[in-house]
Amino acid sequence: MSALLFDTNTLIELCRENDVAKLGVFGSMARGEANEQSDIDLMVEFSKRKSLLTLVSLERKMSAALGRKVDLLTEAAISPYLRDRIKRDLRIIYEAR
Repeated sequence: MSALLFDTNTLIELCRENDVAKLGVFGSMARGEANEQSDIDLMVEFSKRKSLLTLVSLERKMSAALGRKVDLLTEAAISPYLRDRIKRDLRIIYEAR
């Protein structure tokens, strides 16, 4: 497994501050095919139900903290046609205890 091109510790801290139960990376970053211009595709699971506004706010915080575009999705928002591929790529970064 290749190293990720972003600071996972920064994301872990944001997860702890925002009721995140689990966070994983997928797409080109997870497959080791990313470059410096690649965005970061993340799947989030919250410990409690959150609004779309909260999701977008966290996505913006993550983008600002990492200095690159983050696409933050919940499993429910993923197209059924892409779900299997995404789950194959998924690398868990954070899981609350």
